[in-house]
Amino acid sequence: MAAQKGREILIKMQISGTYTTIAGMRQKSMRLSDGHSDVSDSDSPGRWREMLSGTGNFSMSLSGAGPFKDSASEGAVVTQFLAGAAPNFQMVVPGLGTFQGAFVITGLDFGGDHTNEVSRSMAFESAGEITFTAS
Repeated sequence: MAAQKGREILIKMQISGTYTTIAGMRQKSMRLSDGHSDVSDSDSPGRWREMLSGTGNFSMSLSGAGPFKDSASEGAVVTQFLAGAAPNFQMVVPGLGTFQGAFVITGLDFGGDHTNEVSRSMAFESAGEITFTAS
């Protein structure tokens, strides 16, 4: 597989039934987690941690950062955050596929200095089952 361009990774939010790319995202990341249970004790071989598989919950985190463009998609994110909603999002990873599901918006940061553009970062945590469609 050839190398992929980072700018082709997209974070999209469902707005009025359509998935819309959140504008201005220069950095985007995703993390999938499975919280296994630690079952280590004083008898664990070599004092190494032992994990019990199949006991934790899957979760997915999304984050992004970049210049604030005052776009309709960013306004929709702020509106959903203030409402405490869990809108549907997609994370499109070129050459891999699309992850989709409901996410709670857990963080919005805006900042800037007088010589640069206003920047913002956003964080999202899964709030239900995430589906994956391979590309």
